[in-house]
Amino acid sequence: MDFSAQVVLENNRARLRPLELTDFEALKAVAFDADIWKYTLTRGDDAVSLAAYLRQAVEARQQGLRYPFAIIDRATGELAGSTSYYNVAEADQRLSIGYTWVGTKFQRSGLNRACKHLLLRHAFGSLDCERVELETDSRNHKSRTAMARMGATEEGTLRSHRPTQGGVRRDTVIFSIIRPEWPTLRKSTFQEFESRG
Repeated sequence: MDFSAQVVLENNRARLRPLELTDFEALKAVAFDADIWKYTLTRGDDAVSLAAYLRQAVEARQQGLRYPFAIIDRATGELAGSTSYYNVAEADQRLSIGYTWVGTKFQRSGLNRACKHLLLRHAFGSLDCERVELETDSRNHKSRTAMARMGATEEGTLRSHRPTQGGVRRDTVIFSIIRPEWPTLRKSTFQEFESRG
């Protein structure tokens, strides 16, 4: 994966483009809500933490560790949140999708699923992946339900997997989608996003 490339992905509901430091002002409108960050590894619900979040995301891209995207809601043109590719293992033809958050008003709107459609389509298409992983805090039942509903397979729990906010070590639940499953999921779960426009 070329981390220096300006990757822009779009369907009829969402547009993903590289996240930039200059997105700070637009993201303030949706990020300053503590509930969004309850189960994330870091926070972005005030000016200091959001600036740090953006800086870390941009630096991780420069280091080839993570490719962060800004999520744009095509219905309103608003910046709605962010999502990323990370743990890119080209030799193993796999990567992870995560670091995903969207503003409260965009939740349960189909926007997050539209973003997953774009990321999965690009991963199994242009990036030639055989496996895409998604992980979440075991306490985040909303996220776990959404991943299962999307058609991802829950593979198990990594106990005391990584530190999260407040020095707590979280258990991480791993989900995956593999290449043979993608054509069926594309038709069943993501069909509404396949039309052009």
